[in-house]
Amino acid sequence: MGVTTNDIFGGAATAQPATPGSYGEAPTGFRLPDATRLGRVSLQVGDLARSLAFYEQVLGLRTVERTATHAVLAAHGDDRPILELDARPGTRAVPQRGRLGLYHFAILLPDRASLGRFVRHLGEIGARAGAGDHLVSEALYLQDPDGLGIEVYADRPRDQWRRIGRQLVMATDPLDVHDLVRAGGDAPWTGMPAGTTIGHVHLHVGDLERGAAFYSAALGFDRVVWSYPGALFLSAGGYHHHLGTNTWAGSGARPAADDEAKLLEWTIELPETGTVEAAAAALESAGHAVERDDAGVVTRDPWGTRVRLLAR
Repeated sequence: MGVTTNDIFGGAATAQPATPGSYGEAPTGFRLPDATRLGRVSLQVGDLARSLAFYEQVLGLRTVERTATHAVLAAHGDDRPILELDARPGTRAVPQRGRLGLYHFAILLPDRASLGRFVRHLGEIGARAGAGDHLVSEALYLQDPDGLGIEVYADRPRDQWRRIGRQLVMATDPLDVHDLVRAGGDAPWTGMPAGTTIGHVHLHVGDLERGAAFYSAALGFDRVVWSYPGALFLSAGGYHHHLGTNTWAGSGARPAADDEAKLLEWTIELPETGTVEAAAAALESAGHAVERDDAGVVTRDPWGTRVRLLAR
């Protein structure tokens, strides 16, 4: 079932252009810079060969590094890692009732035409997917062989985004699939194109206020949409969201166990080492543990989800 703007804002509100600086609520302390981007996502899976077949043949990524239990994937014509897979024998698929941690990770395509070609590709191979028009973006939803959630999407131009008050207008409306396929033209799908990135990560959390205290007040994301039922969306630089948090897994949900498919780590890329250290200091001052290694800084949210901060 979709979530309309009326569900979020009520029927009396009027949307206005979302010009830079006109929406969102910034944290009072440290704030992530506008140049913040997301990097690779690391997953635990049960069978590496099975997962690679899905991520290469259905999603259209390519493997750039592989061992017996580990693989790194990127887009075609682009060597930036997007996804890491770590296989652990005996790993169980995601249970029907969700775990705290990953809801989905979202792969951002560089343009609408690429998303249209991806839709046509899914139809040609008979792959099932959900779909939604979020007003700021158009999206497809899939699950990998272990039940881990994936979104593949393209953004609408920012001059089409709207706000009501200080909140960006987002919804979940039906997607015009036929128009999207037309936008893809006649060019064949040849895999995820250069310029494909991780656009956002969406997490099941135990409490939205605790999530905001960690990800906004401590880590420095702006709050962008806070009236969406059961969810909070956060970002840097005015993006619609680099991070979604929700409580849809239910009050009794627990983090994924060691032997369950799950998100191992997601990555925030900052423009320089000094900004990484400033973020680490803000987290520490708020009482959150931080670890430093050769690849940057690692912390965990209140439910144990690992977040890595590194300099590009």
